Amino acid sequence: MGIIDTVSDAFYQAGVVTWDVFLTLGNVVQFSRPVGKVTPEGHPGYGGYWPEYRPPREGDSRCACPALNAMANHGIISRSGRGIRFTELTSQIRTTYNFGASFCSLVPHIAASMLKRSYSKDTFDLEELDLHNGIEHDGSLTRLDTALQPNQSVKHEAFIEELLSFATGKDADGNPLLTKSDMSRIMGKRRAEAKVTNKAYTTSLYHRVFGSANSSTMLTIFGGRVEDLRSVLFKERLPEGWESRVRKPNGLTICAFNMTLLPVEFGIREADWAKDAERLAQAHN
Repeated sequence: MGIIDTVSDAFYQAGVVTWDVFLTLGNVVQFSRPVGKVTPEGHPGYGGYWPEYRPPREGDSRCACPALNAMANHGIISRSGRGIRFTELTSQIRTTYNFGASFCSLVPHIAASMLKRSYSKDTFDLEELDLHNGIEHDGSLTRLDTALQPNQSVKHEAFIEELLSFATGKDADGNPLLTKSDMSRIMGKRRAEAKVTNKAYTTSLYHRVFGSANSSTMLTIFGGRVEDLRSVLFKERLPEGWESRVRKPNGLTICAFNMTLLPVEFGIREADWAKDAERLAQAHN
């Protein structure tokens, strides 16, 4: 990356942060969207009516992110998962999941930079997002590490079942919910175990934060609701009648997202799972 690109990237990120602050303040003074009207009229999912779900076919491209795969399975983005414009991803994430516009701009920009492509001009296939230690990382809650399963579109169902079993919260009707502390606990377990089962295990602050961001999406956009997450994580399908649990008019901003992400990340205690990891290591030897 040249000096011009570095300076341009710095200005862009500063602009996103400023934009995000204004969006966050706007959410404070504006009314939330009514239940049933979170997805904008004229967009897929309005009123809870999602386009037909079709599982991927042979030759289709999918990635490690269930939320993006669900968008392809419903035809919100290319059903093949190929030839997706970065700019299209920005707009469709915004209307599908009600992430803030700043967040929806930043993440595809990061992906374009990772793949060394133009955000405004180029396209990508979903599987390309699985560049190891780019956005994809070891210690996933839904996938085996890349060293153990190179095809990161493949779900590891035992991990998903374990994740959902950690739910200790309840909604008003008594339905199970995942909480921040639940996420911290299961992530600590996964990281501790990944270190002993994957000899090529790597991590960094960047990837740990990205992992906590993925987990925090389940708590915010999906409200931690186990039954909704069961559909999204196992089938990569949006439930009938579903809409984002974030009802703020400007969506889930980066500032607001950090109020969930940071407690999840700082609550992780890998040491609490040392004995479990040791037993797992002995079983693998």
